Amino acid sequence: MRIISGKARGTKLNTLEGKSTRPTLDRVKESIFNIIQNDIRNSVFLDLFAGSGAIGLEAASRGAKKVILCDKSNEAMQIIKKNIEKTHLNEAVETYLMDFKTLLNTVINEKIDIIYIDPPYESNYAIEAINIILNKNLITKDSLLMIETDRKTHIEEELNKYDIKIVDERKYGRAEIIFLKMI
Repeated sequence: MRIISGKARGTKLNTLEGKSTRPTLDRVKESIFNIIQNDIRNSVFLDLFAGSGAIGLEAASRGAKKVILCDKSNEAMQIIKKNIEKTHLNEAVETYLMDFKTLLNTVINEKIDIIYIDPPYESNYAIEAINIILNKNLITKDSLLMIETDRKTHIEEELNKYDIKIVDERKYGRAEIIFLKMI
């Protein structure tokens, strides 16, 4: 896994060992960033289940003014910090070793431009996160949310309960990325 473009282009990233995380494949990451490339520069970017930090660090490398990386795993946070050091992107990145609910409910108090939500597939965390984000008014009508899932139908059914619309969907093998904006 590597940084694809920007200041840290080509930097190889450390990843977590084992099956507790699913690193987003470079080809999927490249496709996502091709889609959102015009929205990244000077944005506030939140990677809610950061894992190795690859998605958020890609955003920082491409010019996001602030990237927030959140993961509750000590091992993940150690990898994230090593990757921040390798990419020299520490000025643009904030890290939080905590549960996503705690971060959204107690730490985030600004509008977020882009949010990437890639929780464990079998969880309902994506919907829980959307609920908190909307209830706490953490986004604007111009903000973009992305959910990586293998349960698209379930996610879509749940999203019908909110003032949010799907603006794009992409499938990459088992993974599907759902792009959302407020109605």
